[in-house]
Amino acid sequence: MKKNLLLGLMAGLAALFSLAVSAEPAADYAREKKWADEVVPGLVVGDPVYLQTPRGHHKFLALFAPVADTHKAVVVVHGMGIHPDWGMVGTLRSELADRGFTTLSIQMPVLAADAKGEAYTPTFPEAAERIAEAVEFLKAKGYTQLALVSHSMGSRMSRVYLAGKPDPAVKSWASLGISVDDYAALKLPILDLYGDNDLPAVLANAGKRKQSLAAAASRQTMIARADHFFTGHEADMVAAVADFLAATLK
Repeated sequence: MKKNLLLGLMAGLAALFSLAVSAEPAADYAREKKWADEVVPGLVVGDPVYLQTPRGHHKFLALFAPVADTHKAVVVVHGMGIHPDWGMVGTLRSELADRGFTTLSIQMPVLAADAKGEAYTPTFPEAAERIAEAVEFLKAKGYTQLALVSHSMGSRMSRVYLAGKPDPAVKSWASLGISVDDYAALKLPILDLYGDNDLPAVLANAGKRKQSLAAAASRQTMIARADHFFTGHEADMVAAVADFLAATLK
C-alpha cells in the first residue's frame, strides 16, 4: 500500500513538473496596455485599431495607415519588447505609406522588460496568430497583394507564421536583422537585410541565409556602417525595403 502510494505521489509530482516545463509563459498584456496608452495619444500617422486573437481572445493594438488607390499592403512586425511605432519600426510604417504601400504595424507579444530572447520562443504561436489576424484585416479591406516587413525577434516570429500555413495573399517578406541561419522550406521572395555592424549572430549566419534563399526574386542586402537598428541609415533601410516591395507586389 505504502509503495503504491509513494509511486502515485511520484507520478503526480512528475506530471506537475512536466506541465510547469511545457506551459507557455503568458505574454505581458499589462505591459502591452501601457505601450498602447503611451503610443495612441501621440499618434501622428495612421489610426489605432484593435484586432483579436483566437488564443485567449486577446485584443491587441495595430496602427493602420491606409493609402488611397492601392491594393498593396504591408504588415509591419516589430522586434523584442517594444511597440508598433517604436523608432525604426515607426519609420518603416510611416515612410512605406508615403511610398504608396498601406501599412498595418501590429503589437507583438511582449514579456517583462528584463526577459531574454530565448524566453520569447513559447510566445511564437500567439505571434503567428496575430500576424494571421493582421492579414485577414487587410484582406477584408480589399488589399490583395500583401507582404510582411519584420525586424529582429519579429522576423523570427514571422518565420514561424510563414513556415505554417500562410495566406496566399502574402506574396513576399522583408526580413531585417534576423539571427537564424536559413530560410528552409520558404519559397516566397525574401529580402534578407542587415547592417555590416549588426549583432554577431546576424553576421555569423549571413552566408547560410543567403544560400537558403529559394525564390528567384529573393535577395540579400547589407547596408554599410549600419547597426542592428539601422541608426543613421534609416533612409537606406526604407529604400531597400521599398524597392523590394515594388518588385514583388504587382
